[in-house]
Amino acid sequence: MSETDNAELTPQINIFLDSKDYIYHPGDCLTGFYTILDVITDQIVSVELTVFWHTEGKGDEDLTIIDYQLLSRRKEDWINPNTPIKIETTLPLSPLSYEGTLIKIRWAVRVCMTLDSGKEIVSERVFFLKKHESV
Repeated sequence: MSETDNAELTPQINIFLDSKDYIYHPGDCLTGFYTILDVITDQIVSVELTVFWHTEGKGDEDLTIIDYQLLSRRKEDWINPNTPIKIETTLPLSPLSYEGTLIKIRWAVRVCMTLDSGKEIVSERVFFLKKHESV
C-alpha cells in the first residue's frame, strides 16, 4: 500500500453483539466484539470501550457507565487493528430500556478511537435491556 493509499483511508469501527435482535435481560452477559478498519497501528493513540445507559427527554439527563476499558499506546497496550477485540460484561438488573413520551432510557456500547492526529472515530451500537417475557 502506497503513502497515497493511506491518506485516502477513512478509519472506522464496527461493533458486533452476539444477540442478533440486540435484546438482553437483567443479569445477562453482554458479549460481542469490535473491529477497527482502515487505520495503521502506529496512528492509534487509544481505544476506549464504554457500556452505558443514558436518559433522554424532559429534565436532567443521566448517564451511567457500566463497563469501561481503555487500551492506550501510553500504557504500552498492543492495539492491533487486524484483530477483533472482545466485548464481555455482565449487565445489571436495572434500569430497563424505556421509550416513554417524556423520558427514554437507552443502553449502548460505544467505542472511541483517538488517532495521533487528534481525530476521534466513534461508533455506537444501541441494545435493549428488557424483562424476560412470561410464558
